[in-house]
Amino acid sequence: MEPRPPFPPDVRAMTAELLALDRTLGARHAAPVALRSVRAVEAAEAAYGADTAISGLADPADLAEFFEVAAWILFDAERHGPSYRLNRRALALTRRLPEEERSIELLVLSVLSMQQAHLMRPRASLRTSSAVLAGRDLPPRVAALFHVRQARAYAQLGSRARALRSLDAAREMSADGPSERDPAWSWWFDRAELDGHHGLVLADLGDAEGAAALLHAAVASDGGPAYRALFAADLARVLARAGAWRETDTLLSALAESAPRMGSVRALNSLRQAVSAVGEGRRVPRALRGTTEDLAGLLARELPRERPGEGEVHHPPTEPTESR
Repeated sequence: MEPRPPFPPDVRAMTAELLALDRTLGARHAAPVALRSVRAVEAAEAAYGADTAISGLADPADLAEFFEVAAWILFDAERHGPSYRLNRRALALTRRLPEEERSIELLVLSVLSMQQAHLMRPRASLRTSSAVLAGRDLPPRVAALFHVRQARAYAQLGSRARALRSLDAAREMSADGPSERDPAWSWWFDRAELDGHHGLVLADLGDAEGAAALLHAAVASDGGPAYRALFAADLARVLARAGAWRETDTLLSALAESAPRMGSVRALNSLRQAVSAVGEGRRVPRALRGTTEDLAGLLARELPRERPGEGEVHHPPTEPTESR
């Protein structure tokens, strides 16, 4: 008889490796490692049975965190099918934990809400974020995060007043900085993150000038994880759609140099949308057309080809997105 593989593989070490890769190189480079790690864990589960995660052979909290990190990376790599599946696995695991150990459930729900908005499913995103905000006494930074998610969904639905009220609530809850109640995983939701998402909400509402100002502020912030290249790419997209050709050319020229190092596939796709917006524009300067032609060729080389089924998300008829 073939010996069964050890269970679990070192889930904590895998999670740490994925976090380090994502922070430094980004999802484009971390995604293949994430998929290999998931296959290793699921092979061990298949050998021992799915309930081993709850029977003590593996810590379910560690396993939930592992699936959440892998799901986030695959989301930023635009591989939404496996990302969605792993987020649902992480969510199911967290809901079997004692109440005091379920903080990561909120992180999973925040990513699910953002993914739903990214895939232009604002009603689903709004259900997810609103259920969390209604369901429990949240730490300030976490509440601010879900108000931002809510604002993006409202903006996509064309509800300007509600979107702006949600942003006001997020600003108010973030005004005093981190609190002792904020979970460790929320470290990345800082002023730059809030500015960037505020800018994206204004862009959805058609306020290109306001969006550009906030995205400029987010881009100017030092440090931050690799995925924040997304804000610079989104700024280029906003400027191009507004016909601000001089600013667009300056920014796209700079981004053309950094694009091969961008780890976020979402950021590269935003750059591609900026290139398309220039191509559809009127009275575009010749120099800018040359810049976008060069950038289009670079993106064709850099963007991964979509694999069958990986860009799709298959949803159940009713999504159990409530926070409890």
